[in-house]
Amino acid sequence: MNEMNLRIPRQAATLRLLVEDRIREAIASGHFRPGQRLVERELCEQIGVGRTSVREALRQLEAEGLVVTVPHRGPEVSSITFDEARQLYEVRALLEGFAGRAFAEQGSDAAIRDLKEAVAGFKQAARNGDRAQLVAAKTRFYSVLMEGAGNIFVKQSLTMLHNRITLLRFTSMTQQGRLDDSVAEIEAIHDAIAARDGARAEQACRHHIAMAAKVALAVLEREPRRG
Repeated sequence: MNEMNLRIPRQAATLRLLVEDRIREAIASGHFRPGQRLVERELCEQIGVGRTSVREALRQLEAEGLVVTVPHRGPEVSSITFDEARQLYEVRALLEGFAGRAFAEQGSDAAIRDLKEAVAGFKQAARNGDRAQLVAAKTRFYSVLMEGAGNIFVKQSLTMLHNRITLLRFTSMTQQGRLDDSVAEIEAIHDAIAARDGARAEQACRHHIAMAAKVALAVLEREPRRG
């Protein structure tokens, strides 16, 4: 596994958010694996911040479901079961399908341009093959998609689901052939939205989630059960 530089510049006003983002990114990219202990002292050394900032960040990530505190062990990266993942993907498909339709039918031209740029960013990240860049680009795509839908409650719900799916996203994208398929699928989402075709956009979003779920659930099914 390639070493990941976790250090961040010191900016007091946003330090806690930066620490959260850096740990979240490390989890999403597979640098920290499900079940791995997150030792505060080690995180302080890796990121280059004080223990207070790390503790606050870990509390937020625990609220998001990415971290869990285990008695006598302390914080560790959350694991996700097969059934939890299946249920997450089912709900996500419904909400993202709605978001795709709403974006196509009601989104602004400026938002569609932003979506095109986000797709281009993901394609470039796929060509580069950089873990952190891939996760950041996919996160950007979903952020634009949710914003373009114009429904704050769908956005809030999807943000919560995406935080949990973070535990699986890099796993699914790195399976053989999946990345090329993922690029094609999000291009199809953009094309449907740009054409203002709500039904096609909804179907494209649901198809993308179904394919991601198929790959991620197959990986989970092969892994030994924890606990």
